[in-house]
Amino acid sequence: MTPEFITGFFMQAIKTAIYLASPMLAVGLIAGVLVSMFQAATQINEMTLVFVPKMLGVALALLFFFPWMLKIIIGYTQNLFINLPTYIR
Repeated sequence: MTPEFITGFFMQAIKTAIYLASPMLAVGLIAGVLVSMFQAATQINEMTLVFVPKMLGVALALLFFFPWMLKIIIGYTQNLFINLPTYIR
């Protein structure tokens, strides 16, 4: 195993993790900004008002994007297991 291989392998793992997390993070960010704008307009400063819409948005994004996420992680895992003999050398 060369340092270039290990670096490439971990870069692919990090890229896959970012692909998997990005839909939920984006929905959480959008929900947070919208609720913050609502709070600024109405001058309501309640912290739980931000938490509940974010939690619901992330849960809905997970349900919506789960098939795509499953396809990504299965492809990554299959690639890992198929190339395992090459990685061991």
